[in-house]
Amino acid sequence: MKLQADGPYRFRLDPKGEMRVPGVVFASDALLRDADKAIDQVANVATLPGIVGASYAMPDVHWGYGFAIGGVAATDPAEGGVVSPGGVGFDISCGVRLLAADLMADELRPVLEPLMDGLDPAIPRGAGPGAVWTLTGKDELLGILTRGAAYAVERGHGDERDLLRCEDQGAVADADPDQVSARAVERGLGQVGSLGSGNHFLEVQRVADVYDTAAAEAFGLRNGQVCVMIHCGSRGLGHQICTDHVRTMDKRMPKYGIKVPDRQLACAPVDSAAGRAYLGAMAAAANYGRANRQLLAQAARRVFDRVAGARLDLVYDVSHNLAKIEEHVVDGARRRLCVHRKGATRAFPPGHPELPADLRAVGQPVLIPGTMGTSSYVLTGVANGPAFHSTCHGAGRAQSRHQAARGVSGRLLRDAMEADGIAVRASSWRGLAEEHPDAYKDVSAVIEASEGAGLCRKVARLLPMGVVKG
Repeated sequence: MKLQADGPYRFRLDPKGEMRVPGVVFASDALLRDADKAIDQVANVATLPGIVGASYAMPDVHWGYGFAIGGVAATDPAEGGVVSPGGVGFDISCGVRLLAADLMADELRPVLEPLMDGLDPAIPRGAGPGAVWTLTGKDELLGILTRGAAYAVERGHGDERDLLRCEDQGAVADADPDQVSARAVERGLGQVGSLGSGNHFLEVQRVADVYDTAAAEAFGLRNGQVCVMIHCGSRGLGHQICTDHVRTMDKRMPKYGIKVPDRQLACAPVDSAAGRAYLGAMAAAANYGRANRQLLAQAARRVFDRVAGARLDLVYDVSHNLAKIEEHVVDGARRRLCVHRKGATRAFPPGHPELPADLRAVGQPVLIPGTMGTSSYVLTGVANGPAFHSTCHGAGRAQSRHQAARGVSGRLLRDAMEADGIAVRASSWRGLAEEHPDAYKDVSAVIEASEGAGLCRKVARLLPMGVVKG
């Protein structure tokens, strides 16, 4: 598929074949290098029934399951619009939580190693079971699936302010645990409050640069301050829900008269029985993901209090793998849409009614993790943001995990990071090697393209002091 330049950091893919809308890719020439397979997926998504506007891709776009990672698409249920699990991904509600400490980096340095030694056992991680909260049974899991972080706070894991600074106040509405399979429940029971593996992490950071003082102050950030960033999702429960509902939709598409160019785009009308079942199960997994990050934040708070005598306040918590029913203005008319964001972050502008009152004047915090040893960023949404107020979600992989691990020693990578003043606590040497910085695109280039395309605005840059790696 041939992209044509269509403005600053913007490329267009004209409709061809079964495409119902154009493709729009926000990127630079350098970021699009080796992205051909992902661009083909952008074109495939443009064939979905009821798609509105365009099939979008963010600057960190790379190949994924069905949708490219970095893909955004909105469908209109009133026009037969569909929901596709591939437009959310297997790690439902994978997202980022940022906490700000009441101490500065130079105050933390003398106790950084004891702090990391405390976080190491306090943060469960790895591919299997392990959790901050050992559930007593399915009743407690039901509370998590229906009420998310709010249920965790109710049970003593946090405070009410946490919910005010969390997307959807910590819980997605309309969760339907009856659409969550027994196997998904089984996988979820032993993993509540755990990082998982892959690119998930807990990172101790410092604010290195502030670009927007007013927004940073509203978020609770200042130069030199210590922060904690947590990146994780809904673990095995979310993965199983995606697997289950992809299979169901794949079988039911002929009933709805739907044909797709890739079976990984299995879908169903939003307002059909299969569509509603998936959205209900997806919301339950999203609530699990919110509770998961809430519990990990509490574990970090206990260690910070014990070792450094410091408090951690929540800046924000936002997902980057979700499909949500939202209202947007399209061609001058307000419409109810199902917005898929897969590896893309919601970025609501100043004045948006869903934002907390104390953030409404500056816009929604957008949290963009970098790679180990590199910068992470805090952004904010902007007025008239394209792609249904969405932006990037990270650096974006440039190599597969196998490719990444093949040429790098996890031990040597750890030694190099520690020589740079970054304390590392990894669950495995191979897992560390798979996530080395060269396996990803340049996150600063991704941010430059995102801001240059009018998707968001920079607020602050964060640098790592210590990493707990999944």
